[in-house]
Amino acid sequence: MFRQSNTDNHIDYLLLGTVLALTTIGFIMVFSASAVLAQQRYGDNLYFFKRQLIYGFLGIFMMFAMSKIDYRKLRPMAYPLLFTAVFLLVLVYTPGIGFRVGGARRWIHLGPATFQPSEFAKLSLIIYLAYYFSKKKETIKEFKKGLLPVLLITGLLIAFIYPQPDFGNAMFLSLLLVTFLFIAGARLVHLGILGALTLPVALYAVFHAGYRYRRLIAFLDPWKDPRSTGFQIIQSFLSLGSGQLFGCGLGNGQQKLFFLPAPHTDFIFSVIGEELGFVGVFIIILLFMFLLLRGFRIAYLAQSSFASYLALGITLMIGLQTAINLGVVMGLLPTKGIPLPFISYGGSCLLITLMGVGILLNISKRLDAREEPKW
Repeated sequence: MFRQSNTDNHIDYLLLGTVLALTTIGFIMVFSASAVLAQQRYGDNLYFFKRQLIYGFLGIFMMFAMSKIDYRKLRPMAYPLLFTAVFLLVLVYTPGIGFRVGGARRWIHLGPATFQPSEFAKLSLIIYLAYYFSKKKETIKEFKKGLLPVLLITGLLIAFIYPQPDFGNAMFLSLLLVTFLFIAGARLVHLGILGALTLPVALYAVFHAGYRYRRLIAFLDPWKDPRSTGFQIIQSFLSLGSGQLFGCGLGNGQQKLFFLPAPHTDFIFSVIGEELGFVGVFIIILLFMFLLLRGFRIAYLAQSSFASYLALGITLMIGLQTAINLGVVMGLLPTKGIPLPFISYGGSCLLITLMGVGILLNISKRLDAREEPKW
């Protein structure tokens, strides 16, 4: 029997408010960062904003819907969701369904809408890992019975995602798995061997693709080639630095005017820094930190190991993506196509992330409050 507490049926309104605040900021900043670009490309300065708004409201609807569905019903759905993720990833390579944008084949047509299956694969993998580790936690220190199955499942997803090409999300799934294994109590020697085997593959992937190697060189010394490989990160530096304390004002940024590539997607945080300044950047980072604290709190107080792993996985998904995106924008990591959750333009990421938050909210209804910390 699941323990009931006096918090039953009361969702975490602080988490909900934080997510809605970040999503609203995302709507505003997508419009500010993309209006000129959208007018130049499509003759409609609301082109990107309208699409983000549609996916955002759909995501908010799905978030509230998922908050009403008992998270325990996801346990028997672990394998069907994985099979669905693999099926959608296969559709990416199907002519007439999957399509290519900017040299990458990562999206499929779903009627009038488009969808990126790798985003669904992230949430599906988290649900599977939560189910697996809650069921097999006694054997997690054994390689054959504990680690091998999750390595094969994650490897299968990566095998479909990497050739799209999507090195960023392939590495993200690997990082998510390793973090899960460490928290679940896997032996450090196994993790060390796994890292030793993965590193040569990652290095080959970087050096085999010329553009990835150039990104690495630009990360190490962007000023060596400021007009080509280092251009994007230098423009990000200029955008962040020019904002100073209070920014130049919403909508008044200059770097988004065809200087900063991808101003409404991967580098939207640079636009925030320029237009809202250090104060705006600090507030948004605080909101993300508070969101992560609420997520870890839910994982800590969850009634079952499945709920705890599930809440932890969703929180890590948001936190790791945030850390990677901010690291890239600030020049602390090589350029990678990982969006900023809730804020970057991208309907699939926004939809799946909000659905994940809905699961978190449902778990928060059934917390064990007997040893609840005062935060």
